[in-house]
Amino acid sequence: MPFQVFEAQAGSILSATTGFIAEAGFTHSLTPARNCTFGCSYCYVPSMRIYGGLKQDDWRHWGQFTTFKSNAPELLRPQLRPNQVIYCSPLVDPYQPAEEQQPIMPRILDELLVRPPKVFVIQTRGPLIVRDLARLVQLDRMTTLRVSFSITTNREVVRKTYEPHCATLDCRLKAIQELRRAGITTFATLAPILPCDPEELAGIALEATDRDIIGDPLHVRSVKPRGATTREAAFAISAKHGFEDWLDPQFQSGVVQRIGAAVRHVGRRFATGTEGFGWLAQ
Repeated sequence: MPFQVFEAQAGSILSATTGFIAEAGFTHSLTPARNCTFGCSYCYVPSMRIYGGLKQDDWRHWGQFTTFKSNAPELLRPQLRPNQVIYCSPLVDPYQPAEEQQPIMPRILDELLVRPPKVFVIQTRGPLIVRDLARLVQLDRMTTLRVSFSITTNREVVRKTYEPHCATLDCRLKAIQELRRAGITTFATLAPILPCDPEELAGIALEATDRDIIGDPLHVRSVKPRGATTREAAFAISAKHGFEDWLDPQFQSGVVQRIGAAVRHVGRRFATGTEGFGWLAQ
């Protein structure tokens, strides 16, 4: 599906971290675009508005277009330092659908190859990442590279309902397999945890990777009184399809406990929040 893709000059491409990402151990974040064409119904970024670097059109028309930071690669090289722990990206998926139309990640990876940081983490749900496998293999030889691949549910009908522009579970698992075959450290990250069969989802994640499992339920304001939270579109979908419980903190806690028990049963760790995401930064 084609999306409108715009370009704009950025003043900087690396941002010193604050809040959740900083607490997880990252020193910097790298966000290659503004607005994400995955347009997931639950995405917290539009709720950040100007604090997420967005313009009014972005949060009003979330997912309908993106604006790439056209000078990102040129800005990146002089800003890179060997002690940086970089998260890419907290605000858009670096392998969103528009990236296939107008690639910017290969140019960004080329700059990282010239001046590799201490740790570079890619957070994605996009199988398009395998397009850049050759560059990722090179980068992995020069720095600590990790991919955190988001798996949200084992139910395809749920995936289509909440994140219709995202790849199927099978496509994501195939991408994880390709990354692992190439030697790339890849985590199966259950975030956000959408309506699912908890033990089955845990089993899929455990089979997909040899790493500990990271997860996070949908953000809800009663648990997180400030900052970014699940946007209203996901609440409306949940109400329409009878999934309101999945936004109830007590119910979420039960799901997290069930996933954690299944993971620990086979001798691996499971954690949510900064503890889990902190494993990526180590």
